Amino acid sequence: MMKMSFLENQIIQSKTVAITGHTRPDGDCVGSCMGLYNYIVENYPDIEVDVYLESVPESYKLVKRSEEVKQPTGQPKAYDLFISLDNSQRDRMTAGVEEWFDMAAVTMNIDHHISNTEFAQINHVVPKASSASEVLYDLLNPEKITLSAAEAIYMGIICDSGVFKYSNTSEHTMQVAGCLLTAGVDSSRWIDEVFYERTYVQAQLLGQALLNSCRVFDNKCIYTIITRKMFDDFHAGHEDLEGIVEQLRLTKGVEVAILISENEIGTSKFSFRSKSYVDVNQVAALQGGGGHIRAAGCTVHGDLHVALKQFLEVIEGQLSADV
Repeated sequence: MMKMSFLENQIIQSKTVAITGHTRPDGDCVGSCMGLYNYIVENYPDIEVDVYLESVPESYKLVKRSEEVKQPTGQPKAYDLFISLDNSQRDRMTAGVEEWFDMAAVTMNIDHHISNTEFAQINHVVPKASSASEVLYDLLNPEKITLSAAEAIYMGIICDSGVFKYSNTSEHTMQVAGCLLTAGVDSSRWIDEVFYERTYVQAQLLGQALLNSCRVFDNKCIYTIITRKMFDDFHAGHEDLEGIVEQLRLTKGVEVAILISENEIGTSKFSFRSKSYVDVNQVAALQGGGGHIRAAGCTVHGDLHVALKQFLEVIEGQLSADV
């Protein structure tokens, strides 16, 4: 008989459970949160469970029960157990959920970001894992993982591992993926519809991003800026940026790719990716961000060009050190 994990033990001791992720949820965030949500719903029907996320991007609504995602509104509720997934910092949780999280009898933080600040009562962080979804899988009873839970977890893994091609993909990642296929996941469908399929608006935005991109440092670094005007012109949202920074990273000769997107006036989001040796977690940390060695991000308050200059100086130093 499989030994019960600390996560499952906490779940069965609880009458009410809440799940949340980070702001602007990506595939791993949605996948891990919905994977755990479906697991609890289908194995423990007597437990009241809610999942709080900002609006789920269209490409991730393939996950079963995604329409049951809630936003924290009204009077804060005190849960027996509140679990944060794929979130490295308390202030990056789903907007408005922090007070609810703090009110819970037990708080838990399950993540894979090297920059995790361990903000919960129980913290389980595995930086070597491909994704929070992979970390979650290892905490669940494989005999209880239903198809809907398996599909969500698989989505999270393929999104954060770049369909198993990023350097965070390990032998264990592939073993977990194999187990999920055994559970019934249609691999081709999920990879095509979640990872590769693009709307026309997303294709237009990608094209504009590539046209406006700039290369520096002997073409080893590439960056592009998505302005508010571009969002307006294409009737696009931040969810339509998915895949752009990865496409920049694939440019021949490039080591570092940067995607900069303007938010509301005075703030912007920086997403960093590297191929082999530049530590972009260190770069993002300059503005209070973080993530992983090869993938990181941060939010900048103030002039994005000033911040970009600061980031480029650090990147140039790392590129020069490798020569």
